[in-house]
Amino acid sequence: MKISLFYEFPLPRPWSEDDEHQLFQHGLDEVELADKAGFSTVWLTEHHFLEEYCHSTAPEMFLAAASQRTKNIRLGFGVMHLPPPINHPARIAERVATLDHLSNGRVEFGTGEGSSVAELGGFNIDPADKRTQWEESLEVAIRCMVEEPFSGFKGEHVEMPARNVIPKPLQKPHPPVWVACTRPSSVQMAAQKAIGALSFAYTGPEALKERVAGYYKEFEEQGAPVTPAINPNILAIGGDLSMMVARTDDEALKRIGIGGGFFSFGIMHYYLTGMHTPGRTKVWERYQQAVADDPTLAYGPGRGAIGSPETVREFLRGYEASGVDEIILLLNPRSHEGTMESIEIMGEEILPEFIERDELAVAEKAKRLEPVVERVESRRQASDAPLFDETYAFGGLPTGRGGKFTAGEIPEAMAEINEGRVKAAQAEKAARESAG
Repeated sequence: MKISLFYEFPLPRPWSEDDEHQLFQHGLDEVELADKAGFSTVWLTEHHFLEEYCHSTAPEMFLAAASQRTKNIRLGFGVMHLPPPINHPARIAERVATLDHLSNGRVEFGTGEGSSVAELGGFNIDPADKRTQWEESLEVAIRCMVEEPFSGFKGEHVEMPARNVIPKPLQKPHPPVWVACTRPSSVQMAAQKAIGALSFAYTGPEALKERVAGYYKEFEEQGAPVTPAINPNILAIGGDLSMMVARTDDEALKRIGIGGGFFSFGIMHYYLTGMHTPGRTKVWERYQQAVADDPTLAYGPGRGAIGSPETVREFLRGYEASGVDEIILLLNPRSHEGTMESIEIMGEEILPEFIERDELAVAEKAKRLEPVVERVESRRQASDAPLFDETYAFGGLPTGRGGKFTAGEIPEAMAEINEGRVKAAQAEKAARESAG
């Protein structure tokens, strides 16, 4: 089992002027140390308008910065929102491919539909459309990464003419593709499409064992690839996967404070039960009151990788026994110093044994899945992408509705440039004549 880290970049109020700046700088320091410690991947979410709970709105920017301070750790979108009103699929392809080059081929392409009122409503997306928007956008984004040129697409939510989208990713044919899975049915859907499942698991390793078995059973029996490269893997993330490691259980509990339960509380607030006034509602204050009313909302040992090395090691072994391919450990709000020491202890005392066993498990899994992958690949449907029209070309000035000219600034700028060239040539000629 691989062990990775997950960033939401929570930032509880009250805020000081430097808090957001410090948040990202601390994150970069932590990722750099995590790379040296041996963590597999750093996964970074994308959310919008979820103040206090998540300030990670442009993950590709942070991951690009992290790519220049790390060498081995993989860089995961966990996840990028695919509905076109949030991210156009061509722009997705461009950003993912660019990061893949900057990182020397370390990108994991996690995808999602979006599900909060704040985000879907903020971008005027009808929740009834989000699955088909994700499906269309995923197809177009991947085709933009691999086709030269992309030959065009016309769907219900995405329409795009032929263009050669550049750059192409370093990983060929494209980085591994994942989808966020909040329900067992979406894990099943990921297996059917032969892509990785970023599975939210809130019920511990025993229940997760069934979900893992179900994913691979569905993959073997129904998997039919929708992307050029398949990615048969299931990863676990959830409310009971916070991380805080110290020399003793008591010290770890002291360092995490009540922050370990904020992830789950934030989900409840923004996705289920809360009413939010932008820029006014104090989410952390509400959380503090909730913990005062019910102290079990704040996690401790047994509800996360929280405690001494011995405690955390046993906790992780439970998840390893579930058969899951990777787990992501959540990082807690305002806990930079404790997180840095946690990462260091993990690298020195916990990760090595898991890395060694994972290397063997990956090799065994590849051998076991060989005949399965062959059957899955045999179910791949022929692409219905249109053939590229070799006579197609574009050029000239943009025009608006009804042929109305809308780009007058271009010819004006060109005329100005030409006027400058003429004047420069005249000045040069006059200078030569004067010198002669």
